[in-house]
Amino acid sequence: MTGTEESPAKVGVSIADICAGMYAYSGILTSLLQRTSTGKGDVLEVSMLEALGEWMGQPYFYAEYGGAQQPRSGAEHATIAPYGPFPAADGTVFFGIQNEREWAVFCSDVLREPELAKDTRFAGNALRVENRPALHQAINNALSSLPASEILVRLDAASIANAQLRDMHEFAAHPQLSSRNRWRDVDSPVGPLRTLIPPVTSREATIRMDPVPELGQHTAGILAELGLTHPV
Repeated sequence: MTGTEESPAKVGVSIADICAGMYAYSGILTSLLQRTSTGKGDVLEVSMLEALGEWMGQPYFYAEYGGAQQPRSGAEHATIAPYGPFPAADGTVFFGIQNEREWAVFCSDVLREPELAKDTRFAGNALRVENRPALHQAINNALSSLPASEILVRLDAASIANAQLRDMHEFAAHPQLSSRNRWRDVDSPVGPLRTLIPPVTSREATIRMDPVPELGQHTAGILAELGLTHPV
């Protein structure tokens, strides 16, 4: 499902490892809750393939019972248009139109071309998907000369979901992460490292952010807990 029509592509993070770990985490918590009511323990098995399979439910059902495999569509949406990245004068913005009310407001308030909403080529999502090249050309004609900040302001005012494409340095400077105080400095063998705190925070418990250990720093202690001797 990931990539362009011409070629597949890997996801940018270790998605199978992460999603299997998250299911192991939720499974362990479920088993602990179950034990409090039943008194019984459990044995859990988590497969990376099966964890990814759970995440692939929507495209599976679409292909299995919808009659066609969704095409690879890059950062665009395979079955919704317009939905995806669009060029600005100084970057790239993402937005998605998910119903006809949004389409009409998008044409009038974002593109400033209300007549486009009446264009028969774009009358409904199915036709917008079918005529995606012409649709994108009309959008680019209206927006590509504007700065990203102006486009985002228009999209926000129209209550249309949007985002700005950021590189890693821009992500690290994201104002939302700063305003929510998500960054902490953690000691390490190479000096302090600025890192994000866990995404789930608690009002009752503090967040533990220990220093990154030296290689082998805790080996002796762990072996001692297991009743083993540290090798010479």
